[in-house]
Amino acid sequence: MSPPPPTVIVVAGVSGSGKTTVGALLAERLGWDYAEADAFHPAANIAKMRAGRPLDDADRLPWLRAIAMWIDDRLTTGRPGVVTCSALKRRYRDLLAGGRPAVRVVLLDGDRDTIAARMRDREGHFFGAELLDSQFADLEVPGPDENVPVVPVTGTPAETVTRILGALASP
Repeated sequence: MSPPPPTVIVVAGVSGSGKTTVGALLAERLGWDYAEADAFHPAANIAKMRAGRPLDDADRLPWLRAIAMWIDDRLTTGRPGVVTCSALKRRYRDLLAGGRPAVRVVLLDGDRDTIAARMRDREGHFFGAELLDSQFADLEVPGPDENVPVVPVTGTPAETVTRILGALASP
């Protein structure tokens, strides 16, 4: 028996992988609510990243819990949604999706050079390119038992959304 269709999709990946652009486009295509993970960070986290210091697990836990609360609200109220979140480690993905069969995580995948080039081109974001190595160091590629599609970020954001929808439709 195949799992139920998702009612919440978590678009994950390192900073600069296109989570915001792809997540917003995915939500628009589905007609679902959208939430940007950066909006859930406490001010101290943003200040730390602006100062060029990577977050640690203790910094991330309240942020992840806030995103999980948003997810639970969508599930409880029956309002489907898309939320972005780096969700770099398995335990983060478990916190967001574990025990919630209607939640699916999708990991956006790109090589370091491509992501670094994207980060150099974006303006005004608090997460600087100097922190990218810490993201790749923390990234735990999902194992087959996680049922997390890994979607390449080559091509346009619209093509990436199409890949996501195809991956989620596969059993």
